[in-house]
Formats: sequence, structure tokens, C-alpha cells
Amino acid sequence: MPTTDKPRFSNVIFDLDGTLLDTLADLADSCNHVCASHGWPTHDYSAYCYFVGNGAAKLVERAIPESVRGTQLGQKALDEFLVYYEQHKADKTCPYAGMPELVDKLKQAGVNVAVLTNKPDAAAGPVMEQYYPGMFRLVQGGLPGVPLKPDPAPVHKLLERMGARKENTLFVGDSNVDIQTARNSGLAGCGVLWGFRSRQELEGEGADYIAATPGDLLNIILGA
Repeated sequence: MPTTDKPRFSNVIFDLDGTLLDTLADLADSCNHVCASHGWPTHDYSAYCYFVGNGAAKLVERAIPESVRGTQLGQKALDEFLVYYEQHKADKTCPYAGMPELVDKLKQAGVNVAVLTNKPDAAAGPVMEQYYPGMFRLVQGGLPGVPLKPDPAPVHKLLERMGARKENTLFVGDSNVDIQTARNSGLAGCGVLWGFRSRQELEGEGADYIAATPGDLLNIILGA
């Protein structure tokens, strides 16, 4: 791919779950395993599309009965989820079709790419290296003392690590949390339609761009 034309965005920050990796089934199965082990109701995958996006603690909180949220039993459920998910996080997870190729094309065009996720930082790097080996120099997850998305703090930290400016950076994600993150951080935001949420949600949240396919996303980034 020619690299003489300057891309519309020189830097791109990707969300992970629902954007680069289809992780829904493993997250849902892990939560449902915990719920079933306590005799609590389990949930369809469609429900988990709206449970995910704000980190593991919020995911489990949404999945367990309201009566145990904020209790010691609720904390135990979170701990059990983290152990089970660590053992089963690769059972069904896979990259979205066309996304590894997209990232490769962006790098060939000189675009600086990074990942920002609410997954714990210690888990984020290894899972990205498993499915996108050698493709992302910077993968930032949840860090101690740093708020999660949609707070702008983790974005500002990542921009500093990237040596990137807000004006030429695009934030790409599949949920309202990601579009809120972009807006809160002063970045342009692109919603993708192959993840966990709908066009209506992304447009309603004020996404600057909508990509229905990886090809759409490539054109948005490069300004084609």
C-alpha cells in the first residue's frame, strides 16, 4: 500500500472486546458458570451484549442477582469469575474477520495503532499477543489508581505513551462506552457495527463515524 498520502488519522486507539476480538461467548459462559454454581439464573448471550463494556466487576455485578450485589457473596462471585475466565478465555474467542488484515494495512500506511481496554492490564497484553502477534506495541488495560473508560484519564495516559496528539487520533469501539470515551477525551470517535451494540446506540451517543465493515473503517482512517 502506498504510504505517500497522509492518512486522515495518524493514530488509532482500538477498543478490544467487540472491536478487535469477539470475546462475548467466553465472557458469557464464564459468568453463567458462576451463576449456575450458586443456583442463580443464567442469561442469554444477547443480554451479555449489554452487560459488557465497563470492566469485569461491572460485568459480574450485572449478571448476578441484585440481592447479592455489593455483598461478600458478590465479591466471591467476581473472584470465581476471574479464575474461571482465565482458564476458559480462549475457548471460543477469535478475531473479527478482516481485522488482523486491517491492522496490518494501517501499519503499512504508517498509522500508529494501540489498544485501550477495561480488561485488567496484566491480561490485556497476553490476549492481544495471542490473536494479533507482534501487531500492537502498546496495549493498555485497567491500571491501579487509573479510572476505567469512559473516564478520559486512561486515554490521556495512552496518548502520552504513544506520543500522539488528540487532533489526529481516532478512537474506535463498538459501544456507547467507547463513544463516550472519545468525547470525554477530545478525540474523534468511530463506532463499529460488528460488535456487541447497535447503530442506533452508536449514532445516538454521537459517533463521528460509523463503520459497517473493516473496509469502511480503513477508508475512514486513511481518508479514502
